Amino acid sequence: MISTQNSISTLQALSTHFNISLEHLKPVVDQYPMRIHPYVLDLISQDFNDPVAIQFIPRKEELSGYVGDEDPLAEQQQSPVSQVIHRYPDRVVFMISNTCPSFCRFCMRKRFIGKQAQVSRSLIQDGIEYIAKTQTIQEVILSGGEPFMQDDATLFEILDQLKQMSHVKLIRIHSRIPILMPHRITARLVNQLRKYHPIYLNLHVNHAKEISGESQKVIRSFVDAGFPLGSQTVLLKKVNDHPNIMLELMQTLLSMRVRPYYIHQLDDTRGTSHFQTNIETGIQIMSHLRGRISGMGVPQYMMDLPGGGGKIPLLPNYILKRSDSSWVFKNYEGHSYEWKIPTRKK
Repeated sequence: MISTQNSISTLQALSTHFNISLEHLKPVVDQYPMRIHPYVLDLISQDFNDPVAIQFIPRKEELSGYVGDEDPLAEQQQSPVSQVIHRYPDRVVFMISNTCPSFCRFCMRKRFIGKQAQVSRSLIQDGIEYIAKTQTIQEVILSGGEPFMQDDATLFEILDQLKQMSHVKLIRIHSRIPILMPHRITARLVNQLRKYHPIYLNLHVNHAKEISGESQKVIRSFVDAGFPLGSQTVLLKKVNDHPNIMLELMQTLLSMRVRPYYIHQLDDTRGTSHFQTNIETGIQIMSHLRGRISGMGVPQYMMDLPGGGGKIPLLPNYILKRSDSSWVFKNYEGHSYEWKIPTRKK
């Protein structure tokens, strides 16, 4: 496991860093542990309303807004073995880590992040064996926690076993490490990972301020080594719930050769309701992006249905009306255009 010994995990240490008393947050961190890596602290200004600070500093609203479910996506019910979520027939999420260098306060797996020990070798092997015997699985998504919290040897051991399975055609890694702990990614690690291609890397990034010069170097190293990179963003109140903020993020990602993949509507996880936005906000952001950035920079706006129903796209309504002879559409500026159904002369 990668060391996090220098991370802030107590309110006393956080209070010292910001020179402010935070003892009133003790009930919050007792319920939901805190960890903030020094690299993340360097991204945060002294303003607690900074878009990075909001994501990682505990808030009293985590308990006062104590609604939602601990497991809103019914992951536990769809876990045939401890660390595997098998929701779709052809792919699984393989949670090879139970921890992260910094704990996002909006985490969908808030129920166990920071509360459990790192995943044991035996549990990882249980997952490997399940994937090996389930021939319908064609894609494995390494997630967690943070998959890069495993040391290189463990990570390569997992990948070695997956690559021996002829039915597994694709491997994805979902990670915040290149953004929030870039020094974890060494040139040796990137070079060694190349032999497991095709591997797709999906970054989790919520605001352009998270992308430092060090992160850009790591991202460049992955792209130059042939890894297709995508991004996932969670729509968060007071962090990125404004069209121009999201536009800047998508433009920044494209400039680094990262393809925006998903904007997620926040899952209804207990202790995260203060981050929640309404769906209309997301629809407005999507309408704003369309026409203001290349189509390559327009992600899908997705909701993961509660109860394990899977992901569905949420789309602006561009169809104003339709008839037997024509359709009327609205463009990104709100102007209407009629398309007449082509007819053939007899």
